[in-house]
Amino acid sequence: MDLIRHDITTDDGTRIAVRETGRGAPLVLLHGFPQNHRCWRPVLPMLAERHRCLLIDLRGYGDSDAPPDDSAHTVYSKRRMARDVVAVLDALGLDRVDVAGHDRGARVAYRFALDHPGRLDRLAILEVIPTVAFWAAWSAELAQAAYHWNFLAQPAPMPERLIGAEPHYWLDHTLAAWTLPKSLAPFAAEALESYRAQVADPARLTAMCADYRAGFHTDRTIDAADRAAGRRITAPMLFLWGEHGFPASTGDPAAVWRDWAETVEDVAIPSGHFAMEEAPAAVGRALAAFFAR
Repeated sequence: MDLIRHDITTDDGTRIAVRETGRGAPLVLLHGFPQNHRCWRPVLPMLAERHRCLLIDLRGYGDSDAPPDDSAHTVYSKRRMARDVVAVLDALGLDRVDVAGHDRGARVAYRFALDHPGRLDRLAILEVIPTVAFWAAWSAELAQAAYHWNFLAQPAPMPERLIGAEPHYWLDHTLAAWTLPKSLAPFAAEALESYRAQVADPARLTAMCADYRAGFHTDRTIDAADRAAGRRITAPMLFLWGEHGFPASTGDPAAVWRDWAETVEDVAIPSGHFAMEEAPAAVGRALAAFFAR
């Protein structure tokens, strides 16, 4: 499938890479860690039939710029990344869109829903619960499975140096460990090559760690403030979660989202964490049906 590329510069000078395909209502697709826009390709044919799909590389990932972090860890906050999405919409002349996000992209997506509700029609969240809720849900078992949340958030440059010593090994181990079959089989060769190149790039590795530092230092504080203020997501929301993914380990993840959003549908997918690549038919059907309404 041919993709048109756009390079859009935000108000802080960061260049954001966007791929576009399909025709119809605009649909923004936001990837997660340690991936980039290529993770959406397995489900893209189903979505592009009725949607103008915009695949955004988050700042620090893929072909987007990787600016240096600041001491307050706001450069990679999900609030800042949500403003990147707004910059893309403004540059492309789009007022309102549907948004789907997986993993870190899902955190950007729900922040976009809370901070820019007038720009959103429908929201799909894949494989996360809100950041502050995820931290609060930690058990010994979840801490073991999601150790990277603490590890990547450690002060620079410790995690960067350790991962940088064997970046391909660490990347392959991480991807395989989070799938249901515990293998790299779900990942297309081109996508896997791009994920490996990304983690081997020192600037992007630092950016990915900064993403998790923002999660610990900044994003959970912003989430907590929203909860204290009683803010809720007003757009219709679909929550997709892998039966063997991270949210499934927290108990009742759909119930968590119903505390955060006014209308929530949920669908369990027979997969691990990387639902689009592990179970593309199930994910594609669920997203296409939800966004077609």
